[in-house]
Amino acid sequence: VVAADLVAPDKKAGAIATMFTGLTVANIVGVPLGTFVGQAVGWRATFVGVAALGVVGLLGIVKLVPALPRPEGAHLRGELTAFRNPQVLLAMAMTVLGFGGVFAAITYIAPMMTRVAGYSDGAVTWLLVLFGIGMFLGNLLGGRFADRRLMPMLYASLGGLAVVLGLFTLTAHDKVLAAVTILLIGALGFATVPPLQKRVLDQAHGAPTLASAVNIGAFNLGNALSAWLGGLVISAGLGYTAPNWVGALLAASALVLAVWSAALERRAPGRATAVPTAVPTVSIPVHH
Repeated sequence: VVAADLVAPDKKAGAIATMFTGLTVANIVGVPLGTFVGQAVGWRATFVGVAALGVVGLLGIVKLVPALPRPEGAHLRGELTAFRNPQVLLAMAMTVLGFGGVFAAITYIAPMMTRVAGYSDGAVTWLLVLFGIGMFLGNLLGGRFADRRLMPMLYASLGGLAVVLGLFTLTAHDKVLAAVTILLIGALGFATVPPLQKRVLDQAHGAPTLASAVNIGAFNLGNALSAWLGGLVISAGLGYTAPNWVGALLAASALVLAVWSAALERRAPGRATAVPTAVPTVSIPVHH
């Protein structure tokens, strides 16, 4: 919310992507660093390091993030009204299903890569780094294009994610193809983050704070839901690549919701209104 409020309306998705770049870089750096510290000094030292970084982050917020005025009339009841908008709920459902598709596969990446692809246990860490690089690239692309064509960006990323996850059932049997697929899953999965977060902010209108926070919760719900579903298909004896099909179905379901959301928006009364020619040109945020 803060990142989006600091920039012009047509730059919001890019600002959200820049903020989420921190998360993607943290994955790239933090996975091998945490593993190295844990192996060299002990796992407790890794958590001490995390706590120290948290203090640094807190000081950075206090020093660098500007104080924003509280919106007039802001209160919990007003924030809750955002959830009466079906577009907000649809965007959150897309978040659950789309991000769930990513973690249906990635949660079980270790047994999949060691027992199916033939990688060593030590190589899994670097495969996760590769996933983090994909997250970084996809996040930047998602932010860049979501400010221009938000819904087409969602269609492309969710559709591509569904296809790649489906193919992962086959590519997981080859080391090189598996590595490329992991990179693509990270890229396509995180290309959905800026447009989905921006869509929630756009649709929540005057009550973005709670809606935005709940949407982040939706990411975690998708993570937990897909991990559980992936575990079910493995327990059912369908193999370590079966969670990829679960992920593909989840991503495809998110794509269906995106198309439905756009169709509902097009049918909404009063969406298109004439602009008098005598009115001076002003910068108006466009809700894609």
